[in-house]
Amino acid sequence: MAKPKTSYEETRKQRMEENRKRMEALNLPQLAQAFQTSSSPKPSPMKRQKPRKVEKQIVEVRRSARVASQPTPVYREVEVKVPRSYGRISKHRDLSNRVYASEYARAEATEKAEELESGLGSDYPTFVKPMLQSHVTGGFWLGLPLPFCRKYLPKRDAAVMLVDEEGEEYPTVYLGNKNGLSGGWRGFSIAHELVDGDALVFQLIRPTTFKVFQLIRPTTFELCFEHSGNT
Repeated sequence: MAKPKTSYEETRKQRMEENRKRMEALNLPQLAQAFQTSSSPKPSPMKRQKPRKVEKQIVEVRRSARVASQPTPVYREVEVKVPRSYGRISKHRDLSNRVYASEYARAEATEKAEELESGLGSDYPTFVKPMLQSHVTGGFWLGLPLPFCRKYLPKRDAAVMLVDEEGEEYPTVYLGNKNGLSGGWRGFSIAHELVDGDALVFQLIRPTTFKVFQLIRPTTFELCFEHSGNT
C-alpha cells in the first residue's frame, strides 16, 4: 500500500518540476510579476492648493459726471444755530406753564377775530380759527374748515405759504385728504407763541397763500382783574 502513495508523490513532484521548467522557458514568472506591478493603481499625488492672495486696494467711489470734477466732500459735525424767534419767550406770557383757556377768554378772542374778519371785505375768502391745545402743542396739527377746503384749496397735497402781519413767510404742507396743515405749521405756531384760546383769521390772498392775523386772548390775570373791577 506504501508504494502507490510514494509513486503518486514522485509523479506529482515530477510534473511540477516539468511545469516550472516550461514556465521558465516561456519567461512566464517575469511576465506575471511585471503585470502585477503595472496593473496595481498608483496613488495620485494630492494637488496642493496655493493660498489665494487678496489684494486690498483703495479705489475712488464712482461719482456722477456732474460732480466728478468737484472736490470730494468732507463730512463733519457742524453747529446749527436756531433762530431766536423759534425759542423766544414772551414777557407777557409764560409758555412753560400753559393752561387751558377759559370759555370767556376763548369767546372774547373769537369775537374780536370775527370783527376783524368782517372788516377785511369780501375780495378774498376768509375764515376764523380758534386755537386748541392740539393745534399749538403735541402733534401741532391744524385742521381747516371742510367747506372752505372743498371750495378753495387743492384736492391733493400742496405747499401752502403763511404770511403773518409783519410780512414774514412760513412754508407749510397742506394735506388734501385730511384738509389741514401739517409740516411747517409747528414752526409758525412756535414763532408766534400761539396758545390755547388764541384766534387766527386766515385770508386766502393767492391760491395757496394765506395772510394770517393773530388775536391773542386776555391772560388769566387780566380776566380776574376785569371781573374784580366790575364787582
